[in-house]
Amino acid sequence: MAVDFSELLNAFEFVSSMGTGENTAYLCKETGKIYLHSDWADDVEELPDVEDSEKYIPIPEKRELDLGKRLVLKFARHHLPDDYNKVREIFSRAGAYARFKDLLEHRHAIDRWYAFEQEATEDALRTWCEDNDIEVSG
Repeated sequence: MAVDFSELLNAFEFVSSMGTGENTAYLCKETGKIYLHSDWADDVEELPDVEDSEKYIPIPEKRELDLGKRLVLKFARHHLPDDYNKVREIFSRAGAYARFKDLLEHRHAIDRWYAFEQEATEDALRTWCEDNDIEVSG
C-alpha cells in the first residue's frame, strides 16, 4: 500500500512542531493510514495498538532526520559563507533559531533558507521511507 507523500509530510511537520514527544504520528504499514496524537488536544480518532512494530512505525521528527543545527550550518556554508562563523556562534546558545531568522531577514535570505530546508526535508523523508520499505505516491 502506497502512502501519499503530502500526508506523510504533513504528519512529519505535525510531529516536529512541538517539543519531543508532545505530538506523535504513526503509519500503519498495511493500510497506509496515518494516526496523529497530541498531548495538547483531544484525538479525533482513537490510536490503535501502535506498539506492534511490525504493523506501525512512528513518523520521525526533524532531529531524528538530522534536520536541525547541521542543516543550518550546511546552508550557511553554501549560502552565507561570510556569516558562517556568526551562525556557528548563534547556534552555541539557546534561542538560536530566532536569532538565525533575524540574520536571514537582514541578509534577505529567508526565502532561500525556506526553500533549502523544504528540499532537504523532502529528501530526508523520502530516504527514511526507502530505509523503512515504505512505498510513497506523489
